[in-house]
Amino acid sequence: MKQPSLALVAIAVATVLSAGVAQAKPFKWASQADVASWDIHAQNNGLHNAIHPYVYETLVTYNSKTFQVEPLLATSWKEITPKQMRFALRQGVKFQDGSSFTADDAVFSITRAMAKTSNYGPFVQGIEKVVKVDDATIDVFMVDPNPVLLRQMTELRMMSKAWSEKNKSTEPMDIKKSDENFAHRNAMGTGPFILESWQPDVRMVLKKNPNWWGQMPGNVTSITYTPIKSAPTRMAALLSGEVDMVLDPTPQDLNRLRASPDLKILEGLENRTIFFGMDQFRDELPGSNVKGKNPLKDQKVRQALYQSIDIQAITKTILRGLGKPTGTLVAPQVNGWTEAVGQRLPYDQEAAKKLLVQAGYPDGFEVDFACPNNRYISDEAICQAVTAMWAKVGVKAKLRTLPMVTYFPMIQRNEASIYMLGWGVPTFDSLYSLQSLVRTVGKGGDGNYNVGRYSNERMDYLVDRVKTETDQPVRTRMLTEGLQLSNDTVSHLPLYDQVIPWAMKKNIDLVHRADNRVDIKLVTVR
Repeated sequence: MKQPSLALVAIAVATVLSAGVAQAKPFKWASQADVASWDIHAQNNGLHNAIHPYVYETLVTYNSKTFQVEPLLATSWKEITPKQMRFALRQGVKFQDGSSFTADDAVFSITRAMAKTSNYGPFVQGIEKVVKVDDATIDVFMVDPNPVLLRQMTELRMMSKAWSEKNKSTEPMDIKKSDENFAHRNAMGTGPFILESWQPDVRMVLKKNPNWWGQMPGNVTSITYTPIKSAPTRMAALLSGEVDMVLDPTPQDLNRLRASPDLKILEGLENRTIFFGMDQFRDELPGSNVKGKNPLKDQKVRQALYQSIDIQAITKTILRGLGKPTGTLVAPQVNGWTEAVGQRLPYDQEAAKKLLVQAGYPDGFEVDFACPNNRYISDEAICQAVTAMWAKVGVKAKLRTLPMVTYFPMIQRNEASIYMLGWGVPTFDSLYSLQSLVRTVGKGGDGNYNVGRYSNERMDYLVDRVKTETDQPVRTRMLTEGLQLSNDTVSHLPLYDQVIPWAMKKNIDLVHRADNRVDIKLVTVR
């Protein structure tokens, strides 16, 4: 994958409003889940990273059509040394309370993302420190050269230092605990919208920021986001006109939605892979009938679980085409993926039974199995189907499903033996996945979602090398080797790359993105 140049750049991001844009309008949309927090460094998941940018901005951002890095709150950057990058900050930018955005805020925000309670370790990996040069300039110092620094920084949003200090929110909220800080329910950024109200799991309302520094090609003046867990209710809201768009229409409703003269569907392959992780750390699994040892530590057992899953049946009958079966942890858009590394092991229940016999479990075993019920397309139905498939080879999975807001903190506390996870790749580079999912748990984002605590010495070596390797062909080969090593050791049970359809009224114009994010600046309501 071609990486952005690290030379000095200065690309204007202001877009001239087109004469044909319709009169300003409200935009109402829905999906099945809600954000867990408005603290921008507390929880790293796709929905948070899609909604938080409405209020909080980054120094650099992706172009929604090309996914090349462009300036946002930084106007330019240049490499001072291979381990020092200088960013010139945009002047005249105000926070929503009227205070100026300065280098102090940028240093504070990136440093805050490096805190122990932050979930943004993968985005600050390799950063040693951030230093103020003057009010309009910062330097980011790296431990070693970092070939994906700019792509990491597309997720490092800027927060007011003074506001955080005033409201005792200088440290990110620990999402694994119940204590809240002020930034959890309140937001104050530099972005195009202001958080007006948020009733968790009920409704979120944002209004246009009249003092925003930028220009908006679209015409949205207010946003109402409604989490609607029930699929029939979500579809009814769209069909009745209660909402303008649904981010996650159900597969079984797509034909009906396509047939409606008032609606349209946009779809494409997401850069997100769905898989199961497994506890490979504990010596004994809680709730299992196997005592004194952990079956999931045995590669034969993990492969048996893999080969007893009929993923073709799942993608055809449950997902109805909204999933592309895969044998690895990243989607084809991601640097490091190859067709060979994406090949699955064959579905073969007899082979799975033999593997269980070889591992010493001829009668199978009982195991805890946890899944979300409002995060991914048909997530609960898929887990129910897999439970039945595993039962055919003797593995009795005790399925429990939870809403996203409680599910993710639970698995991060290592409280699930087998768990479902979907992993998008905001950097479009496999390091993000390998470091988060299969690198031994450590500092600086290493293994931050390796909640099965897989550990492999060769994998750690590859990940650490790739963090600093600047020879792109060599680096890409090492990424592919890491993905193949994950496959060979059955670190996880890969399932499918998610295909995402968005359903909306025909008067809605927007850009469909592979990271499943609605770029609100480009939305036009006609």
